[in-house]
Amino acid sequence: MWTNWSGGQECRPSATVRPLDEAGVRAAVRRATRRGMRVRPVGAGHSFSPLAVTNDVLLDLSALTGLVGVSGQRVRVRAGTTLAGLNVALAERGLALATLADVDTPTVAGAVATGTHGSTARIGSLSAQITALRMVQGEGTAVEITGPELDAARTSLGALGVITEVELAVVGALVLRLTQSRVPLDEVLTPDYLDAHRWAEFSVFPYAEDALARWADQVTDQPDPRTRANTVRTFVERRVVRAAAVGGGVALGRTVPRLVPTINRAATVLTGSGSVTDLAHRVLVARPVVRWEESEWALPREALADGVRELLAAIKERELDVGFPLEVRVGPAETGWLHPAYGRPTGWVAVHTAIGTDPEPLSRLAADVLGAHGGRPHWGKRHPWTAEQVAHAYPKLADFRAVRDRYDPDRVFTNPHLAALLD
Repeated sequence: MWTNWSGGQECRPSATVRPLDEAGVRAAVRRATRRGMRVRPVGAGHSFSPLAVTNDVLLDLSALTGLVGVSGQRVRVRAGTTLAGLNVALAERGLALATLADVDTPTVAGAVATGTHGSTARIGSLSAQITALRMVQGEGTAVEITGPELDAARTSLGALGVITEVELAVVGALVLRLTQSRVPLDEVLTPDYLDAHRWAEFSVFPYAEDALARWADQVTDQPDPRTRANTVRTFVERRVVRAAAVGGGVALGRTVPRLVPTINRAATVLTGSGSVTDLAHRVLVARPVVRWEESEWALPREALADGVRELLAAIKERELDVGFPLEVRVGPAETGWLHPAYGRPTGWVAVHTAIGTDPEPLSRLAADVLGAHGGRPHWGKRHPWTAEQVAHAYPKLADFRAVRDRYDPDRVFTNPHLAALLD
């Protein structure tokens, strides 16, 4: 049996294949098509939606790792490489990704296929950094995708084929000074905060008055090897204490729901303030301490503040026992045809529920409130959307379907979840 990271998705594939190279991927796809079976690629399983769920062939790409080549400020990397592995490999060469997700366990292919993003108003997601990619299509042959069709493949949900290599634009090594502090919610919802830094986000607990703000800017300082370890350790310990408080608070809140508002306000106070200077991937990436289910929505940027306020008010009105904070990020308009930020500057709002808690009440509320503000779901998170809603929200869907018809006319790379979204 296969389960995802949270344990919320599971399946019993007829076969699990772990190819060692692209030739192995081609062979697995051809073998499956001869037998009339479907194929779903899987990376780290960090997505919360059923994109990888299948009763047919599960294609495990975990052996396709490492850099293929580096040329100037472009790198080619195998699809199963984790973001953590890529960050380290780039740092060894004095390079970095221009934007970073807040977790680094996903694979490169999984991150780009679902539109995984960071939080910077001016720099696009990892999908936006793609300059070319290789993919095994439905007939079992490999193709190199560049040009206009790249915008179909940037965020493809694994519906076009199996990505084997990705070429990305990168930048020189980034040293950031990251600061965190408690800030009134009204202040962090203004463009003055979210647009003022290279990277900025905030989280806010339901029933709490302040937000937990984190922001970072590029500096010319270099990390001091004599003090960096202690500084980073102290900063991380603060985050671990807060994460542990969240986990313990969730457990206590399930036992005594009336304590949730008090627990949330206490968790906000625990965070404190501080700053650290280091390479970007060392200060921006979080290590999960507890596991959760997640739903995330991409709102038009101008609707972000109202959407956050209305969702917080709706949680309070319904007296939902929400022990995790809402996480709020931003990003620019994207060109990927199915990227949730396609065509518009975007504000991202994520909600979480603890493992062992029914995620549907909060997930459904977020879908209703944020969807009413024009929100589109993050493909890797829980959502209730159907093909009708996708067609209404994505003006290039017909173009995507035409590309899909060419690369996978027999729908080898599908499952019931994708069929409900795209067919």
